[in-house]
Amino acid sequence: MKVTVLGAGGWGTALSLLLHDNGAAVTLWAYKEEYAEELKRTRENRIYLHGVSIPLEIEIAVDIERSVDQAEIVVASIPSQYLREQLSKLANIDFRNKIFVNTAKGIESSTLSTMSEVVEGSLNTCPRENYVVLSGPSHAEEVSRRMPTAVVAASHHRKSAELVQKLAMNSYFRVYLSRDVKGVELCGSLKNVIALAAGMSDGAGYGDNTKAALMTRGMVEITRLGETLGAHHKTFSGLAGMGDLIVTCMSRYSRNRFVGEQVAAGRKLDDVLTEIKMVAEGVPTAKAAHQLATKYDVEMPIMEQVVKVLFEGKDPQKAVTDLMRRPGKDEY
Repeated sequence: MKVTVLGAGGWGTALSLLLHDNGAAVTLWAYKEEYAEELKRTRENRIYLHGVSIPLEIEIAVDIERSVDQAEIVVASIPSQYLREQLSKLANIDFRNKIFVNTAKGIESSTLSTMSEVVEGSLNTCPRENYVVLSGPSHAEEVSRRMPTAVVAASHHRKSAELVQKLAMNSYFRVYLSRDVKGVELCGSLKNVIALAAGMSDGAGYGDNTKAALMTRGMVEITRLGETLGAHHKTFSGLAGMGDLIVTCMSRYSRNRFVGEQVAAGRKLDDVLTEIKMVAEGVPTAKAAHQLATKYDVEMPIMEQVVKVLFEGKDPQKAVTDLMRRPGKDEY
């Protein structure tokens, strides 16, 4: 099976290693030529996965059209805010016989579109049934070191999801199936906003009680918006939902948790984002989620406070106090 992975960040590299382990012929596309040359020379992604070797059999490429044209399966590991731009370069490629797998976890801030909607609007020849979203609690640092991981592959067409399941599953990577594309995408996107809140809680000096409350009530908000937009409620208690929320809020690898922590400690958002050298998807998604909540009249107080801390300079402790002092209500 010929697979092209678009995006040579940590997750794109980790997926390339996984698929190579499973016998696929893998091409890893890098956006910048100088970066691709470094990967070829060192056979190591020193920025994102230091110490993990890239086998010689994995081809490193910079020509996106050629890389995609020769592939049977295309796996996109491109940050959500840049996906449409890169897909515009593939307008001449026929996707009718290719499976397109998306792994980006975000909502396009300019259009409030999920990634399946971005793909549908960008690739005219890619049938809806050929689209699969792969999501769940899966840090690249651990997958690249073959630590047991479980995720979800969701598609409107079961056979497409089954193909991805068969391609990716092995002794350390387990894939479950779902038909709830919308739910899986929204879970992966919105949990990053709650991870920012969890990081803010850490940075403000609060403890486990506070973080547990933020995570639990955060999942209520994610579910509330998701169901309003047509997602299935069971998805939010599964791997793509609660599973990914737990790992993103708790892990030392979580960019979004780290960003929230640093902002709450008094650092400027732009300085923190520059330092991490990676995309914290929760930052643009926070604005998009707030806009969606307003558009559909969905109550999302935690996400509203995250936006105020990130973009309006609100003190994180004041944000928590305002959340705690809201009028009492039933849990369900």
